[in-house]
Amino acid sequence: MATSNLLHTTSQRPKLRAVQTSPGVAAQAPVRSDGLIANLGPNWFASVMGTGIIANAAALLPVHVPALITFAEAVWVLAATWLIVLLALTAAHWRRHPDVARSHMSDPAMAPFYGAPAMALLTVGAGSLLVGHHLIGMPAALAIAFTLWTVGTIGGLLTSALVPYLLFTRHEVAVDTTFATWLMPIVPPMVSAATGAGLITHLPAGQARELMLLACYAMFGLSLLTSLITITLVWARLAYEKTGPSAMTPTLFIVLGPLGQSITAVCLLGKAAPGAIVAPYAQGFHVLGVVYGAPVLGFALLWLLIATALVIRAAREHLPFSLTWWSFTFPVGTLVTGTATLAAATGLDALKVLSVALFIALLAAWATAATRTLHGTLRTGELVKAPAAA
Repeated sequence: MATSNLLHTTSQRPKLRAVQTSPGVAAQAPVRSDGLIANLGPNWFASVMGTGIIANAAALLPVHVPALITFAEAVWVLAATWLIVLLALTAAHWRRHPDVARSHMSDPAMAPFYGAPAMALLTVGAGSLLVGHHLIGMPAALAIAFTLWTVGTIGGLLTSALVPYLLFTRHEVAVDTTFATWLMPIVPPMVSAATGAGLITHLPAGQARELMLLACYAMFGLSLLTSLITITLVWARLAYEKTGPSAMTPTLFIVLGPLGQSITAVCLLGKAAPGAIVAPYAQGFHVLGVVYGAPVLGFALLWLLIATALVIRAAREHLPFSLTWWSFTFPVGTLVTGTATLAAATGLDALKVLSVALFIALLAAWATAATRTLHGTLRTGELVKAPAAA
């Protein structure tokens, strides 16, 4: 099955079936010294996304505590450092194992994760503007934010077109392999829309700001419509084929990504609209934040409930750890930012409390994913093991 490389160690080479081993065997098996480089896939960048979103969410929370900002700064530094490390490892991976690197795009299970590097860049770039400027100064923060936003946006637009094209023309898939991971390559433009909102006021007044605003709304629409189509397919697969492999159940949380990020985007873009476009459009965009955000938040909370119930069900049977567990982080983080920005737009205390509660859940999810990733990488080597060694 095409998803076999995700069911056990999600960073394994494509088109090779891994053999499940017991924890005891995995701990004793030898690990190649270049295992991480040899088997590195774009899915590893989900860990950068899941870490960076904590800093961004902390900065947008309706809680103003100095310690929270200090915490957000530390997390942003961690995410930025890990991003640099992964970029260096990816370059080494392409240099030493070019055939494996190129084969990822032809693997229908791994190809969708090419959206992760773009979102990792966008997340860290947004964090530089939200919290990083306290450490490096606003000029440097702006330079980093604009650079990472530009590179991430270009990469995200490419994946949102290329990966679906390959899905339509080359990848062999079936109804039972329709997973929420299909959202990964089409969500980056939504992240660009949300993170681009913070850059608008730093552009020259006039057409530059208006162009940026409308471009962000265009990317918002691009990602929203394709996400709705994909979410419908995922819902249908769950209805007709049920949950499928337990290892893929955590990916159901990915559905929260475009939902939460879209609320964040419309609220932040609506806030920036008055300084970028004339009336009555400025007021209309501002109103859209609440008119769109409230109904979508309702569906997002419903999906959160359903996905949580399905994960608990899978855990009772058997839920092996893999990099798919990072699906618990970034998507929930976007729900935090969406709820927090909606709370800022409405002033509702209930939404403020909800955003804080979701942030606490995000911290717990990150701690679990990070701990298990370190264990599977440094202690057992399971996440960096070549398929033949499993």
